[in-house]
This record gives sequence, C-alpha cells and structure tokens, in this order.
Amino acid sequence: MTATVTLDDALANARRLLRDQPGPALAQARAILDAAPASAEAHRIAAQALRALGREGEAQAASLAAVSAAIHDPAMIDAALALAENRLPDAEAALRARLKADATDVAAIRMLAEVAGRIGRYGDAEKLLSRALELAPGFGAARANLATVYYKQNRYAEAVETLNAVLEGDPDNPAHANLKAAALGRIGGYDEAITLYEALTRRFPAHAKLWMSYGHMLKTVGRQDDSIAAYRHALAADPGLGELWWSLANLKTIRFDAADRAAMEEALAAAEPESDARADDRLHLHFALGKAYGDAGEAEAAFRHYAAGNAIRAGQLGYDAAETRAIVDAAIATFTPAFFAARAGAGDPAPDPIFILGMPRAGSTLIEQILSCHSAIEGTMELPDIPALALGLGREVKGDGRHWIAALAEAAPEKLAEMGAAFLRRTEVQRKSGKPFYIDKLPNNWLYVPLIRLILPNARIIDARRHPLDCCWSNFRQHYAKGQAFSYGLADMGAYYRDYVRLMAHVDAVQPGTVHRVVHEALLANPEREVRALLAFLGQPFEAACLSFHANARAVRTASSEQVRRPINRDGVGQWRAYDAWLGPLRDALGPVLDAYPAVPPRFD
Repeated sequence: MTATVTLDDALANARRLLRDQPGPALAQARAILDAAPASAEAHRIAAQALRALGREGEAQAASLAAVSAAIHDPAMIDAALALAENRLPDAEAALRARLKADATDVAAIRMLAEVAGRIGRYGDAEKLLSRALELAPGFGAARANLATVYYKQNRYAEAVETLNAVLEGDPDNPAHANLKAAALGRIGGYDEAITLYEALTRRFPAHAKLWMSYGHMLKTVGRQDDSIAAYRHALAADPGLGELWWSLANLKTIRFDAADRAAMEEALAAAEPESDARADDRLHLHFALGKAYGDAGEAEAAFRHYAAGNAIRAGQLGYDAAETRAIVDAAIATFTPAFFAARAGAGDPAPDPIFILGMPRAGSTLIEQILSCHSAIEGTMELPDIPALALGLGREVKGDGRHWIAALAEAAPEKLAEMGAAFLRRTEVQRKSGKPFYIDKLPNNWLYVPLIRLILPNARIIDARRHPLDCCWSNFRQHYAKGQAFSYGLADMGAYYRDYVRLMAHVDAVQPGTVHRVVHEALLANPEREVRALLAFLGQPFEAACLSFHANARAVRTASSEQVRRPINRDGVGQWRAYDAWLGPLRDALGPVLDAYPAVPPRFD
C-alpha cells in the first residue's frame, strides 16, 4: 500500500470517527498531522472534532491552520488558478464540490464568496464570508473581503467598522487603509480619510492612483490648490493615466494650456491601438481633451473628442432607453390618485429628509449648497439608499429588482412604514450637525418619487429643472465615476429627459403641491425671490446666509463642487449653442419637451 493510500485511509477513518467519537477523531487527525503537517483536510477534521468537544478556541485555530495548509492542496490550487484566469464557472463548480464534501472548509468558503462578489451577488458573498468568520474569526482575509462586500453594497459605516478590526491585526496593510479612507469619504469622515491618504502617499510617493484618490478627497473638502497639486504629482508618475487628466478637467474651473493638450494627445496616441485594456484611459483622455479644446474655442475638435469618449463608455454600459420608458409607463399606470388615497397615513411620519432630484447637471448641487447654509438644514451628499430600498423590495417580492413597482403595489402599510424607517436608519450616519432636516440630493431619485411619497409622506421634494439643451449638453460633457448610463448618447439622453418630465408631470397631477420645482434659469435671474419661495415650501424662515452659499466651506462630492464655491453666475447658460450643429439627435429625442420649455429665459438683471 502506498503512502498516499495510507493517508487516504487514515483520513477516511478520522471522518468515520468524527460522526460520534470526536475524541478519537481528534487523536487520529493529530496523528495524520504528525506525519503530514500540510494536510488541510486533517486540520479541518481536527477543527470539527474540537468544536464537537466544546473547545472553540482551539477549533478556530485549527480552521486557520487548514487555510494555511490549503496552498498545498491540488484541488484548491486548481480553483485558485481558475479564479485568477477569471474562469468563474470552473472555479464555482470546483469549490461547490469541495464544500459538498466538507462544508467547513473556510478557504473554499472564502473563495466561493469571491466568485459571488465578482458576478455581483454581494448578498451571497456576505453570507458566505460571515459563515467563514463564524468558523474562523481570526481569518483576516475573509474579514477584509467582507469589508469590500459592505463597500460594494454602499454600507460604508459597516465597511469602516470591519476594516478597523482588520487593521488591528494587519496595521501596515496599505490596501486596507486605502479602502478605509475611501469608505470614510462616503460617510463624511473627511479629516480621517485625508490623514490616511497623507500617510499612504508618504509611503508610496510614486503611486499615481493613490495620489489621485488623495486629490479627490482634497477636492471634496474645497482644498482646490492642494487637489491640483496632488493630481499633477500623480501625472508626473504616470502621464498616461487618463483618469488623472479627467480629474483635472472635472474641476471645471481650470483651463488646460497647449502643453497640456499636447501631453494628452501623446497619451491618447500611446493608448492605441484600441484595446479593452486601455479603453478607460482613452475615454478619460477624450473627455479631458473635449474640455481642453472647448476652452480653446475649437468646438469641432471638442465635440469629436466628447463623442469618442461617450461612444466608448456607451459600449461598456449598454443602456436601454426602453427599460426606463417601461418603468415610467408602469409608474404612471400604477400610482393613481386612488392608489395614494388608499394608502393615506401609511409610511414613516418623520419630516426630516429633503430630497433634491431631477436630471444630473440641472443645478441640484447649487440648491443643496444654498439650503445647507440654513440653520435648520444639513447638506449631506448623493445618497444611494432610495434606489437600494426600491430594488431590494423588487428582489424580495418579485425576484427581480426591476419589478419594484409591482412589489410596491402589493406592499402592506406596515411595510411602507418599515421602508421609511429603514431609510432614516441607513442615512443616520450622514447626519453630523444635529440640524432637524437633512438633504439627499441624488438626482436619479426622480424615478422613485412615488416611493418616497409612500414611505416618507412628510419628506419634502424639490425638482431641479434646467433648460433641456443646456442640461443634456452638460451631461454629454461629463464622465461619471459610476451610473448615469443614459448620458453617453445624445438620443438616449433626450429620451431620458422626456421620461423624467413625463413622470414629474404625472406626480404633479396626482399629488399636487407635493413637489416644488426650482427652474435653474429663474434661480440665476433672481436668487432671493427663488430662495424665499423654496424656504417657504420647506416651512422655514428666510436667512440671508443662504444667499452667501459660496462662502460655505462644507464638503461637496459632486462634479459641481468647485462651481458652487463661486457666487451666482451665468457661465453655464447657453454653452450648447457652440455645438448646435451636432445636436440633432438630442433635439429629435427631446421633441415636444424642448418646445414646451420657456422660450424666453428669465431676465438677468
């Protein structure tokens, strides 16, 4: 009998003993480990036996030893190779087979969670990682993975808490510190995030992406000169990183010179021939060059670059305008006056949230900046919680997040109250000042206005409306870090704007007076009049500080962060006119919505 067969027989005997004789099973496992200390299965049998004997601390140590030994296991090596090569079906099949034979293999559980995370099944990944940590609380890699899963699910406070535990055991790990800084930035922990980035950039002075993240955080808190310096430092390390050039362009307030344009054109040429590996660099460079040539008055070259960047991003995202249209159709058909009347009094009664919504680039950040200067109102950021609640309800009730309207139609009054309370609970981490009201300014919440009315009936809703051509052209020039898939095609954007106007008109008809509309051009023309009307809608007295919004030093995370730190100005009005020759698809898609917008803009006195 060979040594391999002898080992297999010994393991089989240990497994048999494990069923009802944990003591002898443990002795057998330890005898195997004396002869074969790299046997991951023997470590796992020992862990199960120790757990059955009530020796939990030793069981956890044995589970961790099994993880370390797994690097010698051919089956686990094959699964890891499949993961590395992104052969996810092969990896999943191998890992499930492994767990069918031994459901306590924490290394296999963690790797299966990685498979789930890569395909976006974050709920499954979370459950798997939680199970791995039940079996082996000291499994640092699993805990770090769990922090990443929390971050991917927009659960930033939980990510920070988990990373604190991870960093206790691995304090010098830069990847964990970097993720913690990013998560802190999402919950308003800017000072601590900046401190982390400062330490990391000292350790890695030539790490371009790290300096870029540092620059983003500096921009958020209004340290524009420092953010520019950070971006320029990163460019010195990696002049071909397109996202850096776009980060400078996205400040909106700087102008590229001829040397910058030449450097970007050189970087763009170096990113050819076109390949998936360099697609992100190319699209960022195209967007940055669009701004550079636009600032130089070369409209044709600017449009060519904007169109090229948008085409790359549109190909990556695959937006379907028909899907948005179908959701709006379903909302209009479902949310009738009778529907709302039947649910009067449902939802959570808290009046705390103020929602500012509408199209991106329509002035929502300006409105938030104005309101955040009021003594009773706190500005936060674009919060992901309303879409998450809607899509979660769709998955829970209908098995598909896209069916949230049908799920909402079936929701009992107590469910509506539960969802309202969940929003308040989830967003509590964003509230830092103790003010009675706070703002969620996620523009895309326009699609969920009926949901907001049902789960938070006393919340106030503000619709930021801007001229269709100015608004849509501004979106076409903007590359978003994530989301806004509609914005990368002129026709798609026009259709999206029409659907937005269509749903908001329906809300006005079935819930009159519940949404206050701020027309951007009117706000620019007469700020005090519009701010007084806005505060009256919110039930708040006028405060002069709201007209000095540009002096507010609060952090701003959106693309308008530097623009709202300047006094009211008309710089963004009519910017589409230089590009009108190429906007035919947008005009056609907007159709009657464009004609219905005020033909004569408000006077600018």
